[in-house]
Amino acid sequence: MKDLFVKRFQYYKDIGDKTLAQLSEEQFFWQYNEESNSIAIIIKHLAGNMLSRWINFLTEDGEKDWRNRDLEFTSTFKTKDEVLEYWEKGWRCLFEALDQITDENFNATIYIRGEAHSVLDAVFRQLAHYPYHIGQIVYIAKMMKDQDWQTLSIARNKSADFNQEMHSKFDEQENSSRVCFAKSEEVRDDFKS
Repeated sequence: MKDLFVKRFQYYKDIGDKTLAQLSEEQFFWQYNEESNSIAIIIKHLAGNMLSRWINFLTEDGEKDWRNRDLEFTSTFKTKDEVLEYWEKGWRCLFEALDQITDENFNATIYIRGEAHSVLDAVFRQLAHYPYHIGQIVYIAKMMKDQDWQTLSIARNKSADFNQEMHSKFDEQENSSRVCFAKSEEVRDDFKS
């Protein structure tokens, strides 16, 4: 299960990485208006959350005393490189924490703002939170890039081509999910409760 979480988080990080690579320094700091967040500010919040939630997550509350969430929404970065460095720091922290999850602590109780969560629930909570903000980053970037936007998924009006390519790819190899046998309702023994 841990490998699946790592895979999903890595997928969303990759989407973010591919988006950020398309942007100029100026675009990192662009805001639609005073009430909206720049991509730099969204990253500051996202990485701040990752550091707070995942440093010593098994032994300390996920809302650290040193975190000032409100300041995450003020611009302090000066360069794109500073933003990217903080982006990487947050993700590194998350992946190092996920590496600490074992069969023995998977259902352990941890706390976020004093609220009890299983490790599994805490992972699910962040698996909903991080893609939400990455979606914001993609949306803002896509608006700024306009016609120069390089798609991150299936190109417009190319769904049928993509579907055909996927079917061809999986028809050529064994197509078995990690949980169930291909084209079967039977669950593999190692995934039964």
